Amino acid sequence: MKPFIIFIILSVTFVLAYSSENNITKENNSTKKEDNKTKEAIKKAMEREKKYAKEQKFYQGDEYDLKSREFDPETLKKIPVIEPDYDFDMDTGVYDD
Repeated sequence: MKPFIIFIILSVTFVLAYSSENNITKENNSTKKEDNKTKEAIKKAMEREKKYAKEQKFYQGDEYDLKSREFDPETLKKIPVIEPDYDFDMDTGVYDD
């Protein structure tokens, strides 16, 4: 009877050790997956921040010299006004067969 009890105790101990080892392995795997997801999220956020910083640099225009592209508003007065032609007829022209 004594060897049977020892066998049961050893079996239960083995099963408990095996299941706790599996739980630890599963926890480690899930932790690794979470770490990878976190690292990926951080990487994506950093890329977005770089893009945002680049766009802000463009929008602020500190590095651009736009003085050469300015024009005198008085030159607009010299451009002739083109009156629209209101006698357009859809029945004639391009759509004639």
